[in-house]
Amino acid sequence: KQKMETKPTEISSGKMFGGYNKRFKHFSPTLGCSMNFHIYFPPSPSPSHKFPVLYWLSGLTCTDENFIFKAGAQRAASAEGVALVALDTSPRGLNVEGEADSWDLGVGAGFYLNATQEKWKNWRMYDYVVKELPKLLSDNFPQLETSKASIFGHSMGGHGALTIYLKNQDKYKVCSNQLIKNEERTQRSRKKIKEEGGLKLEKKKTVRQLFHPFADLFIINKTVYYLDSNLLFLCFFTCLFQSVSAFAPIANPINCPWGQKAFSNYLGDNKSDWEDYDATYLVTKFPNVSASILIDQGEDDKFLPDQLLPHKLEEACKKANVPLLLRFQPGYDHSYYFIATFIDDHIRHHAQALRLN
Repeated sequence: KQKMETKPTEISSGKMFGGYNKRFKHFSPTLGCSMNFHIYFPPSPSPSHKFPVLYWLSGLTCTDENFIFKAGAQRAASAEGVALVALDTSPRGLNVEGEADSWDLGVGAGFYLNATQEKWKNWRMYDYVVKELPKLLSDNFPQLETSKASIFGHSMGGHGALTIYLKNQDKYKVCSNQLIKNEERTQRSRKKIKEEGGLKLEKKKTVRQLFHPFADLFIINKTVYYLDSNLLFLCFFTCLFQSVSAFAPIANPINCPWGQKAFSNYLGDNKSDWEDYDATYLVTKFPNVSASILIDQGEDDKFLPDQLLPHKLEEACKKANVPLLLRFQPGYDHSYYFIATFIDDHIRHHAQALRLN
């Protein structure tokens, strides 16, 4: 029965700006429970048209509905031709002891990580976002071009978007390929690889599994060169997520009460494990970002000084030469009023990045 439920079932639909907000339910093997998510499908110019995907990660206490109801993102998504995917913030209905005792831990507070502590073993929102959901969308919605995807979020979801984006800069999705049986072209490619110092792929299984296991693989400028005797196989690829942005993200969770509470419960007391889910640490570890990071932060946000700490991320980005546009917005707080005000900028930011890839 549970296996049957893994296929998403539509539970509601409403037309908006020429497209449709649709809500779906499915059983998640990753999380061990039923999950809901929304997709906004823009108006389609043709039956065969495929839309790039923009994932939204919500903040503490939210469900898959908050963004869809409050952000007003559909107008810009319709105009730009980008599908929106809004998901829930944690597993639900598992009846883990204490899961609903506080609003910043457990239900509604998944923090987009893979918990390592036994009590919270189902809290694997990182794998849900990075692995399960993209495959689910690819398998069930032919109108979505899941190889072209970007990610953004708010508060806890901003933390999730930033960390997921940064940790997946070396993960690739094939968007097209070409087999060439031409000795001269192959020799030219060998020369090009030698001259440009192509990155030889040894352990990048995400790419290698697509090819003959003993062939040489090289990357130059988002092209994989597969060389095996006189065969040349060109594989053009994109990163898992082309761009990232955030509204008032928890930018340095290791150093704030929200993050410390969540990480100590989900990940244990070894603080070196926490760094894997802290954007301020990850920008120094994965500095080769493919597009500028956009962050909006309300200056009147009551959580700014103690919980969000964007200045820490800004300092880390400067040291690592990571392109960051951090905009402080006077008078705005932490609410969806703030998000709705600047949502169009973020949609356009991602639409541009998705068009370039």
